[in-house]
Amino acid sequence: MLTLTDIAEDPLRLTRRLTVHDGSAVVVRPLTHADAGHLARFLEALSRASRRFSTFDGYDLATARELCDAIARHDKLRLVIEDVPSGRIVGLIEFSLDVTPADIARYREAGIHLSGATDCRFGPTLADDHQDRGLGTLVLPSVMETARLLGRTRIILWGGVRADNPRAIRYYEKNGFQRVGRFTEADGTLSLDMMLDLHTVPDPARP
Repeated sequence: MLTLTDIAEDPLRLTRRLTVHDGSAVVVRPLTHADAGHLARFLEALSRASRRFSTFDGYDLATARELCDAIARHDKLRLVIEDVPSGRIVGLIEFSLDVTPADIARYREAGIHLSGATDCRFGPTLADDHQDRGLGTLVLPSVMETARLLGRTRIILWGGVRADNPRAIRYYEKNGFQRVGRFTEADGTLSLDMMLDLHTVPDPARP
């Protein structure tokens, strides 16, 4: 089983080159300390709509530096999606290897017991000009592989998915996530909890 320290010391263990349906190439890899500038440009360029559905505390260089400084600390792992020709960061995938008390309470109401030993939280954000290109579906096998290598067997959505984001809900359902319940955000909007049980998805690493 990989640890966050293992990944920080050897990012190539989770680096994957993928081909988009239009023939272009992207690389999915762990965030590194050298990424702060590129990550800041990615965050700053996100539209208001994309920011509404994201999980970040800020969208500037200070936030990018904070995320890079957190590598191999706490319980977080972040993967970037990098456009090969330009070297530009066009996506950020966040993992948390812990579950919050609020998550545990909500899922318990649905009859599901969450555990920091088996479950992880996941949240993707794509650059506006790279949405609707199939990137989310393309990188999901890498997301599942990462979760398995980290010893996790279930993935829940980081902060759920807003009920007024039907495109995201369709994406998750198409890729095997199941609706678990619903809850109200602090701003009064409705969100859905969704979970992917990796036992229900074939592991390509196993014969």
